Amino acid sequence: MYSLADYDYELPAELIAQEPIGRRDHSRLLRLDRATGEASHHRFDGIAGFVSPGDVLVVNDTAVVNARLLGRKESGGRAEVFLLDYAGGSRADDPRRFSCECLVRSAKPARPGTRIFFGEGLAGKIVAAGAGTCRVEFSSEEDFDAALDRLGHVPLPPYIRRSDQPWDRAAYQTVYAAVRGAVAAPTAGLHFTPELIRLLQARQVTVVPITLHVGYGTFAPVRAGDIREHRMHAERFTIPAATAVAVPAARANGKRVVAVGTTVVRTLEFATDGQGRLAAGSGNCDLFIYPGFRFKAVDAMVTNFHLPKSTLLMLVSAFAGRENILNAYRVAVRERYRFYSYGDAMVIL
Repeated sequence: MYSLADYDYELPAELIAQEPIGRRDHSRLLRLDRATGEASHHRFDGIAGFVSPGDVLVVNDTAVVNARLLGRKESGGRAEVFLLDYAGGSRADDPRRFSCECLVRSAKPARPGTRIFFGEGLAGKIVAAGAGTCRVEFSSEEDFDAALDRLGHVPLPPYIRRSDQPWDRAAYQTVYAAVRGAVAAPTAGLHFTPELIRLLQARQVTVVPITLHVGYGTFAPVRAGDIREHRMHAERFTIPAATAVAVPAARANGKRVVAVGTTVVRTLEFATDGQGRLAAGSGNCDLFIYPGFRFKAVDAMVTNFHLPKSTLLMLVSAFAGRENILNAYRVAVRERYRFYSYGDAMVIL
């Protein structure tokens, strides 16, 4: 249960979705009963049939920024800069200036003092270099966010083996995204449409947000043979007062809290105390959920299919049981489900 090898599975490469499906809520949906391990097959817009009046659906309203910048160094060599911690960046008092931790890829190692030019009035300067990351100070002739929106690329994950396209800017963003800060999408939410949200609300399902700015560290590989030795990167979150009231009230009334995505699960469980009280406010979540964890806030969850040996796979294994999850994944492979960010979904009840 605690061995990294226990969270491996075989996945044919052709099942890794490279593009989104035409209509978000027409993706496939595997329903998993975590008590019995039984799996059944549906279309995502059928999820309305799996929730009840009074249930609370919690979504992550973080918005993905165009965190990947392509430029050239003063020497003329190419450089790629990936903003790792946009949400924790420093703005000082000038909206044209911004600094944060970044990954810098170039033919030669990045060194402090190196300047990189991204075109059209945006430049960066490496001010510190550490173990695999750099602190980059950006300066722009306009508001930095406007320059990033214009010149930045959608931070598609590395298993999507193509360049980002203009339509990715909308496709790799939930329809309820509201608070800039993520450098990766909370992908379980990509399946919802405005019409589906309205349908759920019409059926008296309460939809409330939290914000957790998904960082690059969410996808950091687990290198420890014993997963209990892994340490999560902290990610910034905010829980609104209305959400802090709605979640425990639903459970107190015998209704379910349905988390849309692993980011929501981690945030709610991190901020809920032993008596089931959920604290409003902001903080940094570094909770690592793996089998043996006792859930205090979440009764059901919507999620995508996750990479082998990933912390996300360990989280859903903690929620539904490792054998149930691995068996469901084998079924999904057999049934040719589409995997990962632009892939199909599961609902675990």
